[in-house]
Amino acid sequence: MSGASDLGHYGGRSESAGVDLSTTPKQADRSMGELFGQLTADLGDLMRKEVQLARLETKEEVGKAGKAAAMLGAGGAAAYLALILLSFALVWLLDEVMHIALAFLIVGVVWAIVAAVLVAQGRNRMRQVSVPEQTVQTVKEDVEWARAQRS
Repeated sequence: MSGASDLGHYGGRSESAGVDLSTTPKQADRSMGELFGQLTADLGDLMRKEVQLARLETKEEVGKAGKAAAMLGAGGAAAYLALILLSFALVWLLDEVMHIALAFLIVGVVWAIVAAVLVAQGRNRMRQVSVPEQTVQTVKEDVEWARAQRS
């Protein structure tokens, strides 16, 4: 067999796996300092891109959280105002048929139920806000890649 065909077995390109097993460097003209500089520049670019991705995902989730918080606040404010204004009107109406203390108790319980429903809806919406999953996954991959580069 010729020397060229022997390279496919150990020193050249593995035909079956498609892996380059040659011992010649891919960039022989670059010093170790240049390679390290390129590595740190690439890591810097990667981290900037990760931060940019995190900002975009976080911006979307903050928008959802803001809407949920606004609903919670609006629900609380509405419950408070309704409790005060309508309670007096309803107690005044119920005072005609029952003792005033019982009328205040009934009205208070009704508005407490309304407030609880609004808070529960706001809390459920807040639970729908998620972590930026794509960023978390890519950061994990970057850490694994950096560890592989160090070894």
